[in-house]
Amino acid sequence: MAGRRAGVAAGAGALLALRAWLALRALPGAAHPQCLDFRPPFRPPQPLRFCAQYSAFGCCTGEQDAALGRRFGALAARVDAAVWATCAGYALDLLCQECSPYAAHLYDAEDPATPLRTMPGLCEDYCLDMWQTCRGLFRHLSSDRELRALEGNRAKFCRYLSLDDTDYCFPRLLVNENLNSNLGRVVADAKGCLQLCLEEVANGLRNPVALVHAKDGSHRFFVAEQVGLVWTYLPDRSRLEKPFLNISRAVLTSPWEGDERGFLGLAFHPRFRHTRKVYVYYSVGVDFHEWIRISEFSVSQEDENTVDHRSERIILEIEEPASNHNGGQLLFGDDGYLYIFTGDGGMAGDPFGKFGNAQNKSALLGKVLRIDVDRTERGPPYRIPPDNPFVGDPAARPEVYAFGVRNMWRCSFDRGDPASGAGRGRLFCGDVGQNKFEEVDLVEPGRNYGWRAREGFECYDRKLCANASLDDVLPIFAYPHKLGKSVTGGYVYRGCEYPNLNGLYIFGDFMSGRLMSLRETPGTGQWQYNELCMGRGQTCAFPGLINNYYPHIISFAEDEAGELYFMSTGVPSATAARGVIYKVIDPSRRAPPGKCQIHPAQVKVRSHLIPFVPKEKFIRTPESTPRPTARAPTKAPRRRRPTAPPLVPTSRPARPTRRPGSRRGGGRRRGRPSTAVPPPSHGAVRLVRPAGLSAGRGRVEVFAGGRWGTVCDDAWDTKAAAVVCRQLGFAHAVRAAKRAEFGEGRALPILLDDVRCTGDERSLLECTHAGVGSHNCGHQEDAGVVCSHKDPDL
Repeated sequence: MAGRRAGVAAGAGALLALRAWLALRALPGAAHPQCLDFRPPFRPPQPLRFCAQYSAFGCCTGEQDAALGRRFGALAARVDAAVWATCAGYALDLLCQECSPYAAHLYDAEDPATPLRTMPGLCEDYCLDMWQTCRGLFRHLSSDRELRALEGNRAKFCRYLSLDDTDYCFPRLLVNENLNSNLGRVVADAKGCLQLCLEEVANGLRNPVALVHAKDGSHRFFVAEQVGLVWTYLPDRSRLEKPFLNISRAVLTSPWEGDERGFLGLAFHPRFRHTRKVYVYYSVGVDFHEWIRISEFSVSQEDENTVDHRSERIILEIEEPASNHNGGQLLFGDDGYLYIFTGDGGMAGDPFGKFGNAQNKSALLGKVLRIDVDRTERGPPYRIPPDNPFVGDPAARPEVYAFGVRNMWRCSFDRGDPASGAGRGRLFCGDVGQNKFEEVDLVEPGRNYGWRAREGFECYDRKLCANASLDDVLPIFAYPHKLGKSVTGGYVYRGCEYPNLNGLYIFGDFMSGRLMSLRETPGTGQWQYNELCMGRGQTCAFPGLINNYYPHIISFAEDEAGELYFMSTGVPSATAARGVIYKVIDPSRRAPPGKCQIHPAQVKVRSHLIPFVPKEKFIRTPESTPRPTARAPTKAPRRRRPTAPPLVPTSRPARPTRRPGSRRGGGRRRGRPSTAVPPPSHGAVRLVRPAGLSAGRGRVEVFAGGRWGTVCDDAWDTKAAAVVCRQLGFAHAVRAAKRAEFGEGRALPILLDDVRCTGDERSLLECTHAGVGSHNCGHQEDAGVVCSHKDPDL
């Protein structure tokens, strides 16, 4: 021990550097901490005894720390006592770098496919000093024969131990402000986006609208598709071939992109292990009559991974006057009651009755309902909880728990802080807006959430809004339509695996693909907003992680352990199998290994298993991965995959006999302007399309005022499309494409908006429009066309 004390004194310089690191002020950083198991660092549950400098944050458990201590002791027994007195501090430094939060960088282990170094990467000055007095120590620390062969040549020896990225060499990384200022915290990029990563969990789903668990210890999760099927997934993410539920024949939906009808909600009874009951929310219709239905099913006695389809018991049906705003959330609270979230009935502006459905407490639409579904086998389909806020009010339905909502899409109960329980039972909802704002609400019994008097924080119906009896509750957060046009409510993270995310409410937007978060400031009731971005550079370069997702965020979910997921799709159609489920990952810090282990209860499986095969890929990018773009306004559009090939201009060639893209006279050098090609004429058009699509379809770009620009789809129709197609040499316009179907031309200005044509004009500039360069739209509304030489009606 005396030798170790002397050695530790010799390494005091490194420990002083560590103290300097801990004293650094918090500044933005672009660090990528990673352990030798290719996962984020963590805070050990108990202080480390040997590598104590990494007790606050690092990559070693107590067991790993003890093993390093034993290696240190064995090394001391093999080294001459006089040498050890001088070199023990170096040995401590080198052994403990396995515990460094940057161990993967120090050992060149970021890529699991490359061989692991036997020694950490050393800074040149540190290596040269160590070589001078303690080079004999290396042969006891490393079995690398090449390193041993270089022991006699100081320059080559230290060059061999160096790192290509000198920012990460030891001990310089200890005092590198860029690496350590935000170590262990979720890092924001230069634009304030919190950087997270994703793990693909399931794919090939048709508009996955819900992921729920049974709270029965099995850690299965059940995924509902809009068409009316529910699939069972086991903890290893394999899927059962036989669906858990299939009511697709009864569910009313369509292949139309953006159809809000369908299978919309699923909830397991809170005592499912004993009751074996599950509840569903779906659209039904006959002829022109449509309604929503809440039903109960029992699990089959023969197969616990499927329901008995003959057991359906209808709990509640509500007529829908229109095909949109169907609500769709079902939740059980800690009180054991079923909460049902209905839309206002559809159309626009809640035009039903004098004040609309949402403000009419005698209507069930535009409400949060709360009912008791227990002990009803021989009585009514449900009972009214005695503490419902409007029990005894003759002007209100007793089922009503809260009112004044437009179309709450995805709500959740907060599980509460794992340690203190703070926040438990709070009910968060995202309420989709009308023309200007999306909002997030905290739902409380008996409260009025303002619609249609108010949208977000502003008045919508000014007469209603001025009514002194409104007494409405303002949202905790609202955002304008330039950020997104259809909120998807999320969850407060309360899982075990990522402690930094605890208390963060994570939600998104279906139209813009934006991921967002809110964190409550303690004691103030105020909420801090941060956008969430995919990690920049190497932040998500962990095995199995990705940094991109499809933009139409349909829903969020928790698994049985409280970990957070979201579901999105590239094509928001109930029949398009483009939906993917992603798990949210914090790359900056994880829980200590072993803390979050689950032990799933065994479930008998009678169906064939389909193993999970991930398809999404990590995209290498120098900056934060940009938010995926989606076509805009009110109907959910299609978008290209995040990994789609780049867009290429495809204007029709002047000579049909010449192959598009061919050159004359040897062509021209890339990147150098050609003087042989005349500038486009005023009013010329071209189509820009993703590579691989046939000619005649693409985003419309027009040349005006000496520059190319895009056209907004406001008033865009087949007459305008006919003008474009005729300019490009096509005889027929098949259709006018809207909402950036062929991608967004963000690199160009928007030149035309509100284009209205008769169909006979020679160019779009001859049509009426808002004026070249004048517009009231964004690139998510870029217009396109599909042209053809053949008559589409023949």
